[in-house]
Formats: sequence, C-alpha cells, structure tokens
Amino acid sequence: MLPTKAYAALSATSPIAPFSFERRDPGPTDVLIKISHCGVCHTDIHMSRDEWGGSLYPMVPGHEIIGTVVSVGSEVTKVKAGDRAGVGCFIDSCRTCPSCEAGLENYCDHGFTGTYNSMTRDGKSLNFGGYSEQIVTDERFVLKVSEKLDPAAAAPLLCAGITTWSPLRHWKVGPGQNVGIVGLGGLGHMGIKFARSLGAHVTCFTTSKSKVADAQRLGAHEVVLSSDAEAVSKLTHRFDFILDTVSANHDLNTYLGLLKREGTLCLVGVPPEAAAVHAFGLVMGRKHLAGSLVGGLPETQEMLDYCAEHGIVSDVEVIPAASINEAYERMLRSDVKYRFVIDMATL
Repeated sequence: MLPTKAYAALSATSPIAPFSFERRDPGPTDVLIKISHCGVCHTDIHMSRDEWGGSLYPMVPGHEIIGTVVSVGSEVTKVKAGDRAGVGCFIDSCRTCPSCEAGLENYCDHGFTGTYNSMTRDGKSLNFGGYSEQIVTDERFVLKVSEKLDPAAAAPLLCAGITTWSPLRHWKVGPGQNVGIVGLGGLGHMGIKFARSLGAHVTCFTTSKSKVADAQRLGAHEVVLSSDAEAVSKLTHRFDFILDTVSANHDLNTYLGLLKREGTLCLVGVPPEAAAVHAFGLVMGRKHLAGSLVGGLPETQEMLDYCAEHGIVSDVEVIPAASINEAYERMLRSDVKYRFVIDMATL
C-alpha cells in the first residue's frame, strides 16, 4: 500500500482538512501518477456537503487531475514513467456495455465509477480523488497530456473542458453556425473558447454587466444581458445551437425561442429544480432539448490534443491546498475567473 497525503471532508458539515490514507499497490494494468495540480469543480462542493445526497465519507474530492507518471504496470502501453498524464471524472466502468464499447464510458449502462465519492467496482473500498499527492488508476482511464500545455491551466480541461467540448463536437458546431453560450463561469468560459475556435459565431448570455468585456476577451462576438428582454427578443430564431451551462434555476423557454428550426438547446448545467418547458416551444420548429454529461475517453483525448494544437487552456487561479475552504466560499460568490486549481506541491 502507498501512504498518501490529502485534503478531505470528514462529514457534510466539516471543513476540508488534512487527511492521510493508503492507495492500493499498482497492478499490471495500473498507472501511478504523482499529482501536480487538481482543479476545483463546483461538484466538489455539492459532494463534500452532501447537497445531492448519498455522499460517502471520508471524502477526498477532485476530478480534474494533472500529474507525472511515476511508474506503470507490466502490461501498460499507453504511457510511460515521466509522461504527463491526466485523470478526469471517472476511473472505471463496466467496460463491456454498448456505451463502453463505443468509447462513451461516461454513459456506461451500469454506471461509471466516479473518481471520488464512489466505491470500487467490487464494493470493498472507497475511491479517493485528486486533492492528494498521488493516484493509482487503470491505464484505460488515464489521459495523455501534452507538455505544450501549462499543467495548472490544463487541469480543468478534464471536467470543465470536456463537458463543453463533447456537446459542441457531437452537434457538429463549426463555421457558418450561430452558437449561444448561456452563463460565463468555469464551464461557460470554456464553451466560448471552444465554439470560437471551431469557427462558429458566438454569442454569450450573462446576467452580469461586469462580465461583458471578459466574454469578448474570451472570444464572444456578441454579449447579451439575459435580463434585457428587448435585446434577447431581437435574437429570436437566430441560433443553430445553444449550450446552457447555468446550474441555477432559470427559464429554458426563453432560449428555446431563440433557436432556428431544428436547433438544439443542450444543458450541461444542472439546476436544483425541475424546469417547466412548454411543449409549443419544441413543436413549433421541431426543436431539440438535450443534455450532455462530460465525455468519453476517446473524445477527452481528442479534446486534450486539440487544446495542445491550438493553445487552449482554462483561465485559472492557482491556490495552495490550505486555501481550499476559502476557495469554496469564493466560488459560491462567483469570485473566481474562472477555475481554482490546487498546487499539490503545497500539501
């Protein structure tokens, strides 16, 4: 077993605090990664505070993991010692269902195994995430990360990046299309960067006047305040695709009305309450309301390679591990542009 230092939540009400545990010894198909950086996702707050129910403690959060391969098992071929590597939102799946065989492990018919707040497939032990100094993962769930990418700024690509990349690619966003990005946070800022890079005309919808200039800096051609009903109404039937990244309650009908015939509104944010959607908003124009959850391993690797080729990373603020509780509170106030990343050398 491998003694490992970490930060963990011991209960739903306790702060994130120093914690020690043991990683399993690597097997023939395993990769041991020394973690250099781990992004801080809003999901970490929900999970550690049991806001979605079913949280397992002690919990070491973190699923935006970047580090260096220390050693590999005898059967590993994907990476070698010294390579930069990443681990995202899941570390196992059934591997045999149609979704897994299609490289869409994120939609595993039997449920993927989360990088943290989950049990191993045999149900015998807890999985601990990236707020730690090292991780052992089967090579199938390890991603190769180019040395061209800054490791701190690349860490959020493993969640915020792939969460926005996957639907943009699935719905074939590209030149000649009008694309809307709803919300400008950890997800939204990556959605703008990707949609612009893929050649679309990008409009950002935000509730904050203070974010207008930043949305333009990130690549939005137009920025619209979603509270400005007149400005929004002028965009009726404008968009081929709208990516909705907002996790607060909001009116989806407004954005359905902005779609062209056969356009798609795709949700990647998860509001706490069920949304009321009027059927007329869908049937009048054969429009589509869809959702997307992170991405499979092949498309995550595609995204990382694309980012290396085009110089795309997240906008981050790097913090020491001891500042994680302050970071959580700042995230709740939207006081970050646009992702906190923990420097794991500060453990």
